[in-house]
Amino acid sequence: MTRRFAGGMTFAACALAMVPLGLAAQDTRRELPRVSMAPLTGKDSFDRYCANCHGTSGRGDGPVAASLKATPPDLTTLTSRHGGDFPRAQVRDFVEGTGRSLAAHGPTQMPFWGSIFRWLESPARTDVRITNLVAYVESLQTAPAATEKSQAPISGRELFQTFCANCHGASGSGDGPMAAQLRVLPPDLRRLQQKNGGRFPGPQVERIIDGQRVDAHGTREMPVWGDVFVREAGGGRVVAKTRIDALIEYLRSIQERPAE
Repeated sequence: MTRRFAGGMTFAACALAMVPLGLAAQDTRRELPRVSMAPLTGKDSFDRYCANCHGTSGRGDGPVAASLKATPPDLTTLTSRHGGDFPRAQVRDFVEGTGRSLAAHGPTQMPFWGSIFRWLESPARTDVRITNLVAYVESLQTAPAATEKSQAPISGRELFQTFCANCHGASGSGDGPMAAQLRVLPPDLRRLQQKNGGRFPGPQVERIIDGQRVDAHGTREMPVWGDVFVREAGGGRVVAKTRIDALIEYLRSIQERPAE
């Protein structure tokens, strides 16, 4: 028999009202993944997620390295250990967790960062983060002795498609597959000359590519390609300058011409 109190409230209803509100919510509440707003630049990602084991210089001397069963490898020698070519695709797969074919880590002590990043943020931002992280590891490479291969010229178009098209688009219009995920949209590189009063801003473009002026990209999501080219090319600053010049000439060649 249900007991009634003044005002018509039943005992059952009264008891229910006395149950802490948080108790019912606690049973069904599920904490959602937090969206990461950490910077996407390669150095920031490396310092945040990799340096504990690999060290800030990438040489495998991080503060917890001695506690691991397998000593982290020296990431600065990947290029020299692969015949002078940085194994970009292999490193990316290894970071993602899909290609643990690089036996240097021995047991799978290194986290599967691809899955972790995708839990924290969108797949598209994860792709940008990993791309920039791999580029930063490439910039850490110890430059091997200059070889005939490293001195071979590389076309500006090839450099653009390899390093720039992911954000800037194959045509340079700013519509790359990762463009929408960046906090600052990539500019239309075909209109640089038009926006500069009809003159191609070569020196300014060189400073941006080389990394001497990264503020133009807002959050510095664009890697510092000057450092990457110095390490990866194997010929130091001279070869890096050659690559930057080739890239600038390619950008000059795709400028939109005024209608006649």
